[in-house]
Amino acid sequence: MAGSEEEPRYSRQLYVLGGGARRLPGSAVLVSGLRGTGVQVATALVLAGTGRVVLHDCGAACSADRAHQFLLGESDLGQNRAKASQQALAELNPRVVVEAHTGELSEAFLASFQVVVLTESPLEEQLRVGDFCHAQGICFIVADTKGLAGQLFCDFGERFVVDDPAEGDPVSAAVKHISQGSPGVVTYMGTENSHGHLFHDGDLVTFSGVQGMTELNNQEPIPVHVLDAFRLEISDTSSFSPYRCGGLISQVQQPQECSHKPLCQALEEPKIQVASPEDLPRSCSLHAAFQALHAFRREQGRLPRPRAPADAERVLELARSLGAQQGPLDEDIVRAFASVSAGDLCPVAAVVGALAAQEVLKAITGKFLPLDQWLYFDALECLALAETTQLTEMDCAPRGSRYDGQIAVFGANFQEKLGHQKYLVVGAGAIGCELLKNFAMMGLAAGPDGELIITDMDTVALSNLHRQLLYRSADISEPKSVVAAAAVQRMNPDVRVTAHQNQVGPATEILYKDNFFRHLDGVASALDTIEWAREEFEGLFQLPAEQVNKLMEDPAFLEQQPPGKVLEQVWDSLRERPQDWRDCVRWARRRWQSCYHDAITQLLHIYPPEHETSPGVPFWAGDRSCPHPLTFNPDNDTHLDYVLAAAHLFAQVHRVPPCRDRGAIKAVLRDVVLPPFAPQEGLQIPLTEEPTEEAQVPKDHRQLTELTQDLVQWRQELVGDEDTHAPLMEPIHFEKDNDVHIDFITAASNLRAENYGISPANWLTSKRIAGRIVPAIITTTAAVAGLACLEVYKLVWGCQDLSCYRNSNISLSACLLLRVQPPPAPTYRYGGREWSCWDRLEMRAVGTDGQAMTVQEVLDWLQRTYGWTVTMLLCGDIVLYDSKADAETRARQQAQRLSKSLEDARMPQQQDLELLYMCEGEDAEAEDTRPPLLCSLP
Repeated sequence: MAGSEEEPRYSRQLYVLGGGARRLPGSAVLVSGLRGTGVQVATALVLAGTGRVVLHDCGAACSADRAHQFLLGESDLGQNRAKASQQALAELNPRVVVEAHTGELSEAFLASFQVVVLTESPLEEQLRVGDFCHAQGICFIVADTKGLAGQLFCDFGERFVVDDPAEGDPVSAAVKHISQGSPGVVTYMGTENSHGHLFHDGDLVTFSGVQGMTELNNQEPIPVHVLDAFRLEISDTSSFSPYRCGGLISQVQQPQECSHKPLCQALEEPKIQVASPEDLPRSCSLHAAFQALHAFRREQGRLPRPRAPADAERVLELARSLGAQQGPLDEDIVRAFASVSAGDLCPVAAVVGALAAQEVLKAITGKFLPLDQWLYFDALECLALAETTQLTEMDCAPRGSRYDGQIAVFGANFQEKLGHQKYLVVGAGAIGCELLKNFAMMGLAAGPDGELIITDMDTVALSNLHRQLLYRSADISEPKSVVAAAAVQRMNPDVRVTAHQNQVGPATEILYKDNFFRHLDGVASALDTIEWAREEFEGLFQLPAEQVNKLMEDPAFLEQQPPGKVLEQVWDSLRERPQDWRDCVRWARRRWQSCYHDAITQLLHIYPPEHETSPGVPFWAGDRSCPHPLTFNPDNDTHLDYVLAAAHLFAQVHRVPPCRDRGAIKAVLRDVVLPPFAPQEGLQIPLTEEPTEEAQVPKDHRQLTELTQDLVQWRQELVGDEDTHAPLMEPIHFEKDNDVHIDFITAASNLRAENYGISPANWLTSKRIAGRIVPAIITTTAAVAGLACLEVYKLVWGCQDLSCYRNSNISLSACLLLRVQPPPAPTYRYGGREWSCWDRLEMRAVGTDGQAMTVQEVLDWLQRTYGWTVTMLLCGDIVLYDSKADAETRARQQAQRLSKSLEDARMPQQQDLELLYMCEGEDAEAEDTRPPLLCSLP
């Protein structure tokens, strides 16, 4: 996949789905039902690169669809939903074939798909299509949302093989010892912060890099039996050579087979997946409630009217008829479900649609275990809000509005509240795009005084397009916030949205100060951190070039640098300046020899393989593996990859045209003759990467003088007396999406791994580690944003009851969703009172004369209000009052007005100040428990 056309677009997704992702372009999926849930499924599949996605819907788009179907515009009303969605979905990913189908779901038509997804379809259709798919070996998924609840069902057939069932990389550990015996016992070292078993009984493992007992290396996978947290039994090792040192033990993941019942049987004998046993009764009640809802619709030809008690009771009666088969029925759950089942909420569709899309990806890729077989999700806790319990049928009746689906759940007055909201979204990446999509559908900030501010410093990149649905190929290199704001307005022209291109932090405190945040109702943070460069890369291709350019720009550079490494780096860089790309190849070859042969040979000269730290205690043992030097071979791909990438980068740094012809580079390498390496005596080599304070050994004065003279002469030759000039060298900053950079990192790290007998990492793994790239996929971001927006509903209501809120943990690989009540905010004691981390001391710092308070008035307020005697008062670094100062200084401080103190300190005028205070009797931990003091000046 390295360097391929697809890799830059899908790299983050490949880290999630692994090799099975290669099956996506050849797959075909049917998504039936193009309302909120269906469009979420289809969007995720198109962005993920599914080869062919067919949309099916027989209905026409109506105004109410626009509260959850984010692809529809005003002009699409009255058009078939599938046809209206086709073009917008096709624009998301030109590599995917998107088709629309408006006819019946005949068996001949269904037979061409690997996966069939039905959303919000009648039970009769689900049963008919489900029976056919099960018989034909077609993976079948049902996804449905009604109001505040959702249902998901999977049938992948009687024998579905999961190639790679586990999430994350296989477990591996460094070997500490292996006994000779039957069975042999392996002792290994735990990873950092590991508190339990890395391996489990029955796991299959392989060994690599073992010294001494080399018979274990490259064997077929061996089953293990766990003895304790750091010991395993393996097969008979009694005839093997004695273990000496080193080695890595790695888990081998095995395929797993799953068996599913068809829908007709699974309805009667449901296997419901829950995060904890306590959740099962609730899910069983929802299982009955969804079936009862199907029966009500058959009977009445419609869904229950919102908040209509008679309709809710009829659904309950129908559910009771299923009770004997399904177990105890929670009637309150069924009533609550039925009372808002006519509602359509974009956040609920986002969660259930994302879960369903992930199951489709499992069916295609063979990555992760599929759902077994039912999953129920609900946010019915929203109906426990004090403001919602009094809603009537009239409050929630349809109004011909795009928000009717939301009004059915929360009422018309709440919709007005949503329109008045003022929100800041920090970050318009993957989660930010999903939040903004949901906000637009919800009508957040769509009222006359609403405001939605988006800020992001970043620009759109190719790798964003597989999961950031607001962007298209034409938007690459454009500011994310600007493009996202325009996309929000297309989805909902009423949303009042503004784009900023600022970071929110200390550098922008002038823009985003207290008054700015007081103006807001909420802030949604959706940020990543992923910038990093390898030290080796920087040391070769960035830092030396920057130092050389400084020398060329400033004659005083040499005088400013202390004798040491910087001047040597500059001297080396100028001495090694290449004339052409052949010189770059020769440099890369010398660098290879220095790193992977000479340095290791020198290390073994000082610490030979048989070296002991004390008698009988080997030096090379445990996590200290004995290395071996490498011999350069131009026919070894990794060796040549290193030279190719290093030479290319070295040429770029020195502004020399590079050559990528492997044959030509091999020809140059054949002519490179290096002198034999002679180890140095008395050289100290650090054996840890921990930073140490090394004593700087002063260089010989004559050497320093000669080095400096050389630099002065080279500068004169290169620059002359010109005051301005182009930079001599081009510093290269590590970029995770540059293939040559990753080629170098991959080859360099794998050569070092070869030195130490460690298994190599592939190109994608190297890219992920070197670039600190977080594996990401659209399904996860969509589900997380949907869950967050359900909490936004509660915040807009102004709910103060913590029991109504939820912390959510979701695992799409295992299809598990755990939602629990959040714990109360931490509390602490200060000044004889209990405070929470959210508490603030707020005072209007205006004196009786209408001007800013004096410092003494602030001290009096704290004494009067809280009984605290302040010993120190500060504003930032400015001391406003110090009880230990002399009497004259204290008097001057006490009389000073707050505004004058800032003026004297030349601080910018601020209306809101945060003051730091210290009081009598404080202990050493008081700083962490003291509530902030916020003062508002006139």
